Amino acid sequence: MRHRVKGRKLNRTNSHRAALLRNLATSLLKYKRIRTTLAKAKELRSFIEPIITKAKAADLHAQKYVMNYIKDKEVVKELFAEIVGTIGDRPGGYTRVVRLGRRLGDAAELAIIELVDYNEVANTKASEKKEKKEAKVKAKKEKKAEQIEDAKVVEESVNKESK
Repeated sequence: MRHRVKGRKLNRTNSHRAALLRNLATSLLKYKRIRTTLAKAKELRSFIEPIITKAKAADLHAQKYVMNYIKDKEVVKELFAEIVGTIGDRPGGYTRVVRLGRRLGDAAELAIIELVDYNEVANTKASEKKEKKEAKVKAKKEKKAEQIEDAKVVEESVNKESK
């Protein structure tokens, strides 16, 4: 039975798993969104959220605590300067895991894990795509209305000629 057994082994040794999670956490903080397997994304979520919560304290102890896990100094600076400021008011739930489906090679479930407040890029792309689609639909409707008007004009002219 797995009572009170926390975490996934991810088919790795303890040191390998710790290194993997540190690297995934560094990449997530650096790029704000990464694509990985679903199991790794879920495990990363439970790894990174306490780190971000600790970073909200923004004191020396918090910086040293974060530096134990995140080895890239530039990423740590960005975490304390930019990310904590953006996330500031949020009481938790700093990440979002979105399922993508299965990978072709080995059928592993893929997912995107992203920082919740940093999906403006995705939102702007989605809104641009939506605007293009709406413009296309509007153009189709206008074209259809013109065709209907042309058909009415032709029908009226045929009716006049037949009388």
